[in-house]
Amino acid sequence: MQNEPQMPEDVTGGDKIVSRRVLTRDAAVASICGFVVVFMVGASYAAVPFYNWFCRATGFNGTTQVATSAPSDAPLERRIAVRFDANVGPGLPWKFEPEQNEIEVRIGEVVTVYYTVTNQAARATAGQAAYNVAPLTVGAYFQKINCFCFTEQTMGPGEKREMPVVFYVDPALAKDSENDTLKTITLSYTFYPVRDPAPKPLAAGEGDKRKGNL
Repeated sequence: MQNEPQMPEDVTGGDKIVSRRVLTRDAAVASICGFVVVFMVGASYAAVPFYNWFCRATGFNGTTQVATSAPSDAPLERRIAVRFDANVGPGLPWKFEPEQNEIEVRIGEVVTVYYTVTNQAARATAGQAAYNVAPLTVGAYFQKINCFCFTEQTMGPGEKREMPVVFYVDPALAKDSENDTLKTITLSYTFYPVRDPAPKPLAAGEGDKRKGNL
């Protein structure tokens, strides 16, 4: 007896299985890609505050330190020159300069210096300063007690203002052998425009002046 001819296998069912596998794989790849994108976006936002914190904590890239009080010990006899640099970023109509270009200080001595700022525009403008010191490795030893760079500055039309900086050079600098030959530190500021300055609260009892003209 002749064998009955065999029917071909149902390839339709196999194609469905393969299709399901492909879809599952594509969905997994898409999910992973989406997770990576979300992670990278989140990391980019977190990187800025983390970088700022890291610079303040370590003095990296010449970022100065913030001190809450003067050193408890007397200043050292060793002296060092501190130069002052002032710059203004594009779009900010300010004249910005130090009252002294250079002074000599004792290490550990608390010093107050002044910068002058003039708004040369006929309107109110706002800016905030970025800062660093050079050499960059000295940032960990340059301690600022008070500085205009900590807050946004709003200047009225034609206003001129003196802005103080209170600082000292940490005596720990003298214990760092890499700075034995250091003679000069440069403190540099650059004011950048603030496009949307924070609104100031209305003074108590001060109404809308326009109402009296209605």
